[in-house]
Amino acid sequence: MRKILTLTLLLLTLLSCSEKDIFIEGNIIPEPKKLIIKDNRLHQIKDVTILSSSENLIYPHNKDEYYLSSKNGNVVIEGNVIWAKQTLKQLADENNCIPDVEIHDWSAYPFRGFMHDTGRNFQTIDMLKETIDLMSLYKINYFHWHLTDNPAWRIECKAYPQLNDPQYQRPGRDCGKFYTYDEIRELIAYAKERGITIMPEIDMPGHSAYFRNAFGFSMDSEEGMKVLEKCIDEFCEEIPASLCPYLHIGSDEVYIADPKGFMRFTENLCKRHNRIAMAWDPGLPSDSTTVRQIWNTAAGSNAAQTKKGGKYVDSFMGYLNYYDPIYFTNKVFLHKACAQDVPDTTNALGGILCLWNDVRVDDKTRIALHNGMINGMMVYAERFWNGGEGSWDELSEFEDKMSYHKSHIVKNHDVRWHPNAMTSWKIKIDGNDTLYARGGAVDVNDLCTENSITVGDTVSAWAFTNINSECDTTIKVWVGFEAAARSNRISGGIGPQGKWENQGRLFVNDKEYFPAQKWNEPEKYEFHFNTWHKPEEELPYTDEQFYWMREPLSIDLKQGDNEIKLHIPKTFRGQRWSFGFLKVTE
Repeated sequence: MRKILTLTLLLLTLLSCSEKDIFIEGNIIPEPKKLIIKDNRLHQIKDVTILSSSENLIYPHNKDEYYLSSKNGNVVIEGNVIWAKQTLKQLADENNCIPDVEIHDWSAYPFRGFMHDTGRNFQTIDMLKETIDLMSLYKINYFHWHLTDNPAWRIECKAYPQLNDPQYQRPGRDCGKFYTYDEIRELIAYAKERGITIMPEIDMPGHSAYFRNAFGFSMDSEEGMKVLEKCIDEFCEEIPASLCPYLHIGSDEVYIADPKGFMRFTENLCKRHNRIAMAWDPGLPSDSTTVRQIWNTAAGSNAAQTKKGGKYVDSFMGYLNYYDPIYFTNKVFLHKACAQDVPDTTNALGGILCLWNDVRVDDKTRIALHNGMINGMMVYAERFWNGGEGSWDELSEFEDKMSYHKSHIVKNHDVRWHPNAMTSWKIKIDGNDTLYARGGAVDVNDLCTENSITVGDTVSAWAFTNINSECDTTIKVWVGFEAAARSNRISGGIGPQGKWENQGRLFVNDKEYFPAQKWNEPEKYEFHFNTWHKPEEELPYTDEQFYWMREPLSIDLKQGDNEIKLHIPKTFRGQRWSFGFLKVTE
């Protein structure tokens, strides 16, 4: 029924409010559980009345539930006012006009988070406010603020000012920059007004090179725990539990002598300050009161992790900064939230969409673009507000909403994404049966894993699709033969001048096409190894290293069927083996 309703709404004609004609855009993200059109003639919004009653609310324990009705431009809201107003913002056209509707909506999961790492690459409070605004628009209600990592401790520290001293921080990584307690409280207040709770993360005892630099001993040592105790006490006195009920204690990717003892220490600190502790899983062993953030993306392992007992959140769909953002957008929509067919919040609280930046970033305004942050938020919001998993056909429908948001709702942002779910591929890998895939970007590594195929360090592959054109024409496409991870930086680098990266080749009706632009840095940034903690990690990414940031290529199509053929070789061990080909729409 919801599919039919959405298609009906999308087919209606857009006219101005003054014409009082039929119009409604069924483009609300995330999609409401119940949306009834009473009269689709448009009316200017006159007033908004907020009722304190719960006459139309049926889930009293769901803090996200809201009811919205409009008649002749008069709007009535019950329940969660912030989310209702965000829906109203999406419902209104450019003239602030809406039809007569009745909307009743609620969330499948209470915890829908977005994580950003400012420990590695600092962002100003104003930049974080922009992120908060986007989160609120899509009803993402927790900001997981990763405040410390190897390069720096980003929290003001009065007890130990050396934690803010640039001499102990990684050179070139925004040295000396941190958030004062006043700034932290300012962001917390700003987020609260927009329906968002901030969860700070102080990563302990791993990812803490700055700590050893400043003190000469590790966090898990006897001296280190004394320092940490004072730091956590200070933070919790400055930022009370009423402002931040959760405290993320990290605990992953570290090996220490007494893991159980250290976790008891940090968990007891949280309890002493009336905080709910959250920790990474896999990570050091936590107790049953600590919420586990499951992050391992290994196929088949996560369903078992959810059954371990205790509450958890789902981050096992992967990270924005690791995959091709076109591919990852599709992946999140198709992801089964919390590994549940039907949402059950007994232990499953929801999920967190994560964005890390291991590699140094010079221009912080490029972070969202390089990682597909906004399109990632759209599909993530849909998945964890409504639960379950999506299909390719549903994704194709949802892309109409995303396109509308791109051109109308977030039009002041540069969103590097285009519809691509309808693209189908045949992929032939040497010595294997033909594989099938969908989407404008394909991760061949994942495709091989899904089909239980093992390949060597180097192998040849071809991908085929078809475009049917009504006439002879020229279209613009993004083309890429790699999506370098913004984490470990393993990459074949930029191609030779006039050629694609990773020895890729593109043919349209047997005519070969080459890159549309001249490379500024041909044959640079080729790293066949993890660059963590190495000098290469300090080389920032540039736009031309990502095909979705590059100038699109013009290709000629004839009337009728057009064969698109890509040669996508795997050229070295550990390669993020993938390709992208998608039409750039207006």
